[in-house]
Amino acid sequence: MTLPSAATPPGPAVSATSRAPASAPDDAPRGRGSLGPVGLVLTGGISVQFGGALAVTLMPRAGALGVVTLRLLVAAVVLLLVCRPRLRGHSRADWTTVIVFGIAMAGMNGLFYQSVARIPLGTAVTLEVLGPLALSVLASRRAINFLWAGLALAGVVLLGGGSFGSLDPLGVAFALGAGVMWAAYIVFSARTGRRFPQADGLALAMGVAALLFLPLGIAESGTKLLEPTTLALGAAVAVLSSVLPYTLELLALRRLPASTFAILMSLEPAIAAAAGFLVLSQALTLTESAAIALVIAASMGAVRTQVGRGRAKTLPGHST
Repeated sequence: MTLPSAATPPGPAVSATSRAPASAPDDAPRGRGSLGPVGLVLTGGISVQFGGALAVTLMPRAGALGVVTLRLLVAAVVLLLVCRPRLRGHSRADWTTVIVFGIAMAGMNGLFYQSVARIPLGTAVTLEVLGPLALSVLASRRAINFLWAGLALAGVVLLGGGSFGSLDPLGVAFALGAGVMWAAYIVFSARTGRRFPQADGLALAMGVAALLFLPLGIAESGTKLLEPTTLALGAAVAVLSSVLPYTLELLALRRLPASTFAILMSLEPAIAAAAGFLVLSQALTLTESAAIALVIAASMGAVRTQVGRGRAKTLPGHST
């Protein structure tokens, strides 16, 4: 899982499934040149999920809270050094927004890593994506989105074998909680993007999230966080899961339509399942694979519905 940058607020057609900072217009140029941006986004998604798989291997050494702390702290340092956000001249509302954004970021990461410590990575990402999907359905208020919601629910029921008896209930709860925080993160990412230039808001929010988690990581792991191997692996997780994806997606979104980006993001559960299999030997059954496919289809359908609705509103004779 990744985090969106807050450079520009995502539009309503994308915000429910996107972790991205900025969005290109839906009428952005397409053609051979779009293969480059698509490749960047897919590379970013692969980086995120394999970073998550690496984080799972680091948990026995540093603990789930310690891994989150290292990821947020390294990412915050890099972003603050690169962005060098201005600290003065912001209103109380600006700071309130960026602090809540940081809290949502910390909660999303903390809950997600607690989840993958207990259930397979692909399953955790599939459950987590229900948060943005629910936000998409509620924001749209179109009848067809209840079809997508039903499809996603069918996938979840199939994933749990009807009762989730084969999965750690706490891991499932953490994944669903991460999904709720992801939805909150999307809302406050957009608000932060409207109040702060460039990626300044993201850098500040990342700093807030890192400060919030630092005491938790120290309490769980203590001096283990300072071991050279742990620090190196934690920095690798931060680069793979935050810094590299942000950079690739920001480059891609200059030329890639927002709707295309959102659909590509819907593939994350499949990428996570592949990463879990290749890195962690977490094989999926045919039933689990079908369940993930249903959730991916529901996410794609919700994105396409909202994109179509946005285009219809711009046609002559349609009310806004």
